[in-house]
Amino acid sequence: MKSNELIEDISILITEDESELREYLQEYLQLFFKKVYVAKCGHEGYIQYLEKRPDIILSDINMPNLDGLSMIKRIRERDSETDIIIMSAHSEQEKLLQAIELKLVTYLIKPINSQKLKDVLISLVDKLRSSKKRIYLSHEIFWDKASSTLWNSEKQISLKEKELMLFKLLCSKTNHAFTAENIFYHIYGEQGEKEFSEYSVTSFIKRLRAKLPENLIQNEYGLGYKIVLK
Repeated sequence: MKSNELIEDISILITEDESELREYLQEYLQLFFKKVYVAKCGHEGYIQYLEKRPDIILSDINMPNLDGLSMIKRIRERDSETDIIIMSAHSEQEKLLQAIELKLVTYLIKPINSQKLKDVLISLVDKLRSSKKRIYLSHEIFWDKASSTLWNSEKQISLKEKELMLFKLLCSKTNHAFTAENIFYHIYGEQGEKEFSEYSVTSFIKRLRAKLPENLIQNEYGLGYKIVLK
């Protein structure tokens, strides 16, 4: 993570009810992250978590509707991996002790020191990039990189051999367009005698699209096909 690098593959959710701090954190983190989501309370934060599946959550403790610890407990009931950082005041030491069992990355004492926050996030980004196992394509559908399998919640989505080869290629660089030629020779490269056919590529794309969320695979005119993660 370099100071002039906009991070596209890691997303972050800020959950903070204090508007001035929330806006400051949003503006600051947008200097580094392309995908920064915000929530004004724990309830909204939990909904954002379900919809966006952020890689990192930065959350206050005391918030209306649902406090930070209760929100994190709900998240931990279904997810033990998302990295979570708590923000708190010095007077909230007792609540911080309660948070130990919630597997937090760390906690930051208010007022937030931007350099310390940046240092923590740099370390997290490096860790996530080296160990990220899942790519979420929608709320329920995800790609498991370790096993090269596609899942809809707990049910595996079956891909044929060449569909799998195509999908792995597109997932290797999300938001990056691969030309029809790139795709064709990736799939048929071992069969040097096979002549390039754009129809073969569009046919594979069509079959793969039928198994994925709508508009996930897009055709960028003049450049090729890509998986678009928002």
